[in-house]
Amino acid sequence: MSYSGGGVMTPSKDSAGTPSRSKDREDAALAARGDVRAFARLYSGHSARIFNLARRMTTSESAVDITQDIFLRAWEKLGTFRGEAAFGTWLHRLAVNVILARRAALRVEKVRFRENDGALDSFPAKAGSWDLSMDFERAIEVLPEGAKLVFVLYDVEGYQHEEIAGMLGISSGTSKAQLHRARMILRRHLTR
Repeated sequence: MSYSGGGVMTPSKDSAGTPSRSKDREDAALAARGDVRAFARLYSGHSARIFNLARRMTTSESAVDITQDIFLRAWEKLGTFRGEAAFGTWLHRLAVNVILARRAALRVEKVRFRENDGALDSFPAKAGSWDLSMDFERAIEVLPEGAKLVFVLYDVEGYQHEEIAGMLGISSGTSKAQLHRARMILRRHLTR
């Protein structure tokens, strides 16, 4: 996931190593007017964080595609970025919305194919072996959908239960319960 344009791109970074807010704001304005190089700098500065968010909220296999979808949506929506918040904050919120929409679409798709669930039952399963030294990222991937979303949004991304409830259309009590469930499942998997 790197820019392969005509030269090496090194976005302006602050002392903490993150893209600078003023440079991002300037690049966002230029990109909104069609400057592809400015958008490439934004991509370069933020793609790793967005990819990690997508990987944690979905699966490693779909994270690359979702990251690309997020940046396509960002390109389309750059005109709505007003600069009141940091570009990274705006992009993160856009990313969460895209990921949640993608997950909702996948749920609808799964319902369509449920009637054929037994189609592969006659084929032998591939012999598998459980790797008991499951790493943390893999453990997050195996969490049930609701618990996984709440865990990532709360413990990884730092949203509060009320914000998560609004994003997912659940109560804050359900968010708390899902977080507890996720933590218990992770504890069991990681302490084997």
